[in-house]
Amino acid sequence: MNLKITGLHLEVTPAIRDYIEIKLERITRHVDNVIGVGVTLSVDKLVQKAEVNVHLAGKDIHAEATEADMYAAIDLLMDKLDRQVLKFKEKQVEHRAAVPQEQASL
Repeated sequence: MNLKITGLHLEVTPAIRDYIEIKLERITRHVDNVIGVGVTLSVDKLVQKAEVNVHLAGKDIHAEATEADMYAAIDLLMDKLDRQVLKFKEKQVEHRAAVPQEQASL
């Protein structure tokens, strides 16, 4: 998995980088076909914003969150991303299970 963390108007500290990596382990636990992850952290006056683009095999997922604290924004972002990844995984499983009977007997 390629991980790219970018900071706009903010320096990405090793503590923030480690925190993001720990939170992303939850996502890689659900799906193992993660190709790349791009995280963008930005500050605009009092608003801390975190965005993520996850490139999976067959799907790109985007999520963003804003909070007053950067760590809270990352937590909220990872919760949103987790729900989207689980939804994508469930759709894949449902799609595979919906094989017509004619093809299943072949």
